[in-house]
Amino acid sequence: MSEQTQEPGGAAPRRVVVAGAGMAGVQTAAALRERGFAGEVTLIGAEPHQPYDRPPLSKAVLLGTAESSAFDVDFEELGIELRLGCEVTGLRPGDHELDTEAGPVPYDVLVIATGAEPLRLPGAEGVPGVHLLRTLDDAERLRPVLAGRHDIVVVGAGWIGAEFATAAREAGCAVTVVEAEERPLAGVLPAEVAAPMTAWYAEAGVTLRTHARVASVEPGAVLLDDGTRLPAGAVVVGIGARPATAWLAGSGIALGTHGEVVADAHLATSLPDVYAVGDCASFPSARYGERLLVHHWDNALQGPRTVAANIVGGPEEREAYDPVPYFWSEQFGRFVQYAGHHADADRTVWRGDPAGPAWSVCWLRGGRLVALLAVGRPRDLAQGRRLIESGAALDPERVADPARPLKSATV
Repeated sequence: MSEQTQEPGGAAPRRVVVAGAGMAGVQTAAALRERGFAGEVTLIGAEPHQPYDRPPLSKAVLLGTAESSAFDVDFEELGIELRLGCEVTGLRPGDHELDTEAGPVPYDVLVIATGAEPLRLPGAEGVPGVHLLRTLDDAERLRPVLAGRHDIVVVGAGWIGAEFATAAREAGCAVTVVEAEERPLAGVLPAEVAAPMTAWYAEAGVTLRTHARVASVEPGAVLLDDGTRLPAGAVVVGIGARPATAWLAGSGIALGTHGEVVADAHLATSLPDVYAVGDCASFPSARYGERLLVHHWDNALQGPRTVAANIVGGPEEREAYDPVPYFWSEQFGRFVQYAGHHADADRTVWRGDPAGPAWSVCWLRGGRLVALLAVGRPRDLAQGRRLIESGAALDPERVADPARPLKSATV
């Protein structure tokens, strides 16, 4: 570690550089000030816009009910230097320098918060009318498409695909969602949990085509591998995202199987004086006994607090990061929430009728709640999240009674 990092009370000024001006980057910079960090803080963002929140892009910004979703942060008052429209291009840890389009930036401590980037549909690059939905510019390009009530084809029935389809139907567009797997959210939720969600598409007037692969995209149409030709005034691709870490090639930093930065329990990386947080980093979870890569808003909100604490505090005060993952999605008139990690659950317990408007699914391991999905039952989610955190033993029969508060199922 650098001498300046080891001796935060020393005479030499310390400079923290945060690469990435999304939620994780902004929250890291703000948390440093909240923790009393008095050195220089530089926040570097690739986009020219004032840093903004992403969830409203698929809702209010897309539908034109809000012009932007800029963070309510007074960077000048906090003494945070903003460098916007400046893309990071490389890292030279031996020199303690971050390379950017505008030249090298020295750091004493670097925080990598470059997030994730959407996967692109092979063969669709450069075809007119093909869109992604990740940035403010993406949303602004799509807004007139929705206003014009074009026929829209959405590729991918994941969370973002469902949210965009919801907004497009609200705008009066005809929407077809194309999914290569046999159901929505394949690979994210078990088949029996995702199955009830299939009906939501038809109820909303959305055509869902499963087992359907895109063969090619041409102006005005999507061609499927079974020969079907779907008219498309616009095509929106929502087939997943990957950590935005290509710029770290050659830096020597350890990357995981998905290209993410491998962070330790304190969100420190394999390089000295370098941390990583948010969508671009995985971390080891003692709670779940495995490494987690979480591409959700709450992780980008919570992780920066740990990073800031570990930068400001001494070695003996280092904090571990082991949250209960959480996310939500608003789709087809339903509020869907998820907390935890269900991969190694040994029992699934339903609360309520999945054909109805409100129900939950609880995943147990050894009689303890490890994850919960709630549809229209926010109280279940709030109580379940606390039960996961506490590790309390539960009575499955009481868990299954939707008339009982979930917290009453403890034994």
